Amino acid sequence: MKTTKLPIDLSAAGLHILAMAFMLCDHLWATVIPGNRWLTDLGRLAFPIFAFLIVEGYFHTGNLRRYALRLFALALLSEIPFNLMYGGSVMYPYHQNVLWTFLMGLGLIHLNEKARKRGKRWLWIIASAGTVLLGFTAGYLTMSDYYGVGVATVLVFYFFRGRAWWCLLGQVAALCWLNLEVLGGLYFEVTLFGMTFEVVQQGLALLALIPIWLYQGRQGYHRKWFRYFCYGFYPLHMLVLFCMSK
Repeated sequence: MKTTKLPIDLSAAGLHILAMAFMLCDHLWATVIPGNRWLTDLGRLAFPIFAFLIVEGYFHTGNLRRYALRLFALALLSEIPFNLMYGGSVMYPYHQNVLWTFLMGLGLIHLNEKARKRGKRWLWIIASAGTVLLGFTAGYLTMSDYYGVGVATVLVFYFFRGRAWWCLLGQVAALCWLNLEVLGGLYFEVTLFGMTFEVVQQGLALLALIPIWLYQGRQGYHRKWFRYFCYGFYPLHMLVLFCMSK
């Protein structure tokens, strides 16, 4: 099938930078610059991009075990900075950092892939339904960031991976349901051409599909220092923001 060359081709590195910038906006709003709603509005775009990159990471890594261990180590390292920023104390058992969400998603993708490679459609269908249910349950029980919806978002980008029209439509439909119906939350009013509309703030997460669709598989800049910067940004920026908010 011939693919259309888009005028903008975002690399994986570019997506990482965008996601980190959106996440920083959200955390700035939550800590040192409260009251600026536009910051947290932008922050809604961060999670879907990171979830998409986790799926891409699964299929592009040369060593899945090493990839998962890196995420696990980073999740452990990030827990105290997350607790400090989110709960104001070293111990905060009521909410866990987002890397645990991504680790659960990664594990469930692997289970689905093992079932798919068995070549039995019925087994893959059962595994797909089972992992969605397991992901929702585990996300809420562990209280990881974005809860079950977060794990399900990772699975959405796995099940609808590709550039076929039905994949893009599936991403839109699934993310609409997860963000507008399941998460919901704060509404705000927007007036256009004299008409006022109510917008669900969490629905802004769907705008993340724009940069995601501009990605066409190119890795982009991948020097070692940049990889370490991407890994370290999550715990370090939370620690800095916590110190600045004191």
